Amino acid sequence: MTARRRVAITGIGLVTPAGLDVASTWARIKAAKGCAGPITIFDASGFSTRIAAEVKGFDDLPPLDDRKLLKYASRAHRFAIGAADQAMADAGIRPTHQDATRWGCVVGAGMMTVAHEEIAAIQRAAAPQGEFEPSAILSEPVANDVMAFSRSLSTAGVSLLLRRFGIRGYSSTVHTACASGGQAIGTALRLIRRGVADRVLTGGFDSMISPVGLSGFCLLSAVSPDNDAPERASRPFDLTRNGFVLGEGAGFLVLEEWNSAVERGATIYAELAGDGNSLSSYRITDSHPSGDGPIQAMRRAIYDAGATENDVAYLNAHGTSTPMNDRSECAAVHAVFGERAMQVGVSSTKSVTGHLIAAAGAVEAGFCALAIRDGMMPPSANLRELDPDCAVDIVRDVPRPARIGMALSNSLGFGGSNSCLAFRHPEETAALIAAGR
Repeated sequence: MTARRRVAITGIGLVTPAGLDVASTWARIKAAKGCAGPITIFDASGFSTRIAAEVKGFDDLPPLDDRKLLKYASRAHRFAIGAADQAMADAGIRPTHQDATRWGCVVGAGMMTVAHEEIAAIQRAAAPQGEFEPSAILSEPVANDVMAFSRSLSTAGVSLLLRRFGIRGYSSTVHTACASGGQAIGTALRLIRRGVADRVLTGGFDSMISPVGLSGFCLLSAVSPDNDAPERASRPFDLTRNGFVLGEGAGFLVLEEWNSAVERGATIYAELAGDGNSLSSYRITDSHPSGDGPIQAMRRAIYDAGATENDVAYLNAHGTSTPMNDRSECAAVHAVFGERAMQVGVSSTKSVTGHLIAAAGAVEAGFCALAIRDGMMPPSANLRELDPDCAVDIVRDVPRPARIGMALSNSLGFGGSNSCLAFRHPEETAALIAAGR
């Protein structure tokens, strides 16, 4: 029986509210310093929540030298291209004419829509005197701009990445809300395992910090209204938590077939060892209080990795800072790990970055790989009084030194899609291979 192909993580790229690259983002994560502040992208004065975790220094991202990319790229697309460029450079490899069909690209993308300023322009044209005039839309340049339409498609991001890197193999876009980035990476894992691709650029990107995005989350009472203390607004597992902080950004990984990565002398952060998914048929916005959906996803990821619950040292929790989500996820931790539940370090890095929606799972996958590399569990910020219903081993305020043999990352999406990824220390993988496993 042929051994299953293993998958190595050889490149990481991040553009987040915590920084425009891996080094600056990771430093702020370790410092447990929240990124939320007053919204500056648009006038949020009329909203109940007026804070978010924005990507700062957006104009400092490297300029695009491709004029066609510039025409199509939205703010969120620029995040994706910036993070993907970093991941490719970090991996030290790119598609060539000879192997481009053996590269894949799988992207978790957000709910792409026409930009707010374009909607406003159409509104002004269609209701110049306060009364709607449908025919007036046709005279507005934005309504006749094929670029504006193209930017709004959920497939635009993957198309731009394929063009930028010359990838000619399997490509796909995943949109499962907050689970998008995790499920995209899981799809990429399976592509390499099945031999469909040898290398895959994969990750997620999103920006819902807009009047349309913010208003929806405000109506759901999902975002924190702590406008006067934004740096503490995201406080997963805290008894006083009252909603998440909306964020934006992108995270990308380069995945490679393990033996190929070893042969070319690549730096391997970790093995991407397992992928688990489930669907919670409870509420659009919540998992069942028992943690049923996350339980299934976590168990499937561990099984897929050929591991047991005893192998897991660290969990990067979905941990959004909403009352129901945190409680349900902690119930899942106890159900999955049983007597070991208090021996698994748990943190939510959303306490620093905010919730990056479709990008969250990809960015947090990068954090797990970095945690394994550095032998350090990243901390949760802002936890002052632990909710008794969230009684798990939270890594608080400062990093916790630890050799992490296996880490999990949860991404639990609106609509009920649940993703869990499993990551193994490369030394553990090498030992398994040496033992013929």
